[in-house]
Amino acid sequence: MASEFIDTAEIDTAEIGRHYDERSPIGDVLRDGHIHMWYWYDDEDDATLAEAVGRTSRKVADTLGLRPGERLLDAGCGPGATSVFLATDYGARVTGISISEFELGAARDRAAAAGVGDLVRFEYGDYTDLAYADDSFDAVLALESLQNAPDLAVVFGELFRVLRPGGRIAFSDFSLESRAEPERVAKFMASLKLRELPTLAEWLEHARGAGFVPEEYTQCGPRVFGRKSKYLRTAMPRRQEIAERFGEAAVTTFSRRHLGFFAPRPDQIGYVIVSARKPLR
Repeated sequence: MASEFIDTAEIDTAEIGRHYDERSPIGDVLRDGHIHMWYWYDDEDDATLAEAVGRTSRKVADTLGLRPGERLLDAGCGPGATSVFLATDYGARVTGISISEFELGAARDRAAAAGVGDLVRFEYGDYTDLAYADDSFDAVLALESLQNAPDLAVVFGELFRVLRPGGRIAFSDFSLESRAEPERVAKFMASLKLRELPTLAEWLEHARGAGFVPEEYTQCGPRVFGRKSKYLRTAMPRRQEIAERFGEAAVTTFSRRHLGFFAPRPDQIGYVIVSARKPLR
């Protein structure tokens, strides 16, 4: 575990909410309603940042095998673009939760603009103590939201509880690929407020520990964090546009807050996608 890399002092829910309130407004604009990672096939891939981020949404969601009308919990919904996509492309009935007031407001506006208010609703929700009854959902999506869990065992347990028997979970998140140069990894973790950085094997252990049965998993770090230089080349031409909208000081602060994110070598940080099922009773 990466607890050896960082002081895991208490980071409360309110602090994580502020973390996203501060970073999500610019991220929302840069990534067209998403704040999660990109996916580029290679350096010659000409996909825009929004397209590359959308690929990640599709790759993770496709592992769920969603059917029209199924009830889905988007656990850590961000500014709402993924929830809207799940409703429009799969016909799912989506409940998105976040602890960021900015994200909830942006998500509600996005759903209204897309005309999917009958399929999507957004609520303040802490996945360590969900307000939903047992067996409430057919599927759960957690796109880079588990990384901020105060206790992964508790969160996986709650997501397991609210899934019906036979229901599915798909999650994606960062993973540890190299223990060399731990100071680089520590900067990365501090930037994202991570308590731990599991390996792929450890992510699977967490899922199994809650009772899930993993059915599909992959490590696609080289096309995700490994393309961080591609992200910079793609995002930098929009700097002036973002500065005109948010102000030069806001852009400078946004960039400074992300310095630690870029500290690790491309091969140190992976990106895992895991799909698992809650067994039938």
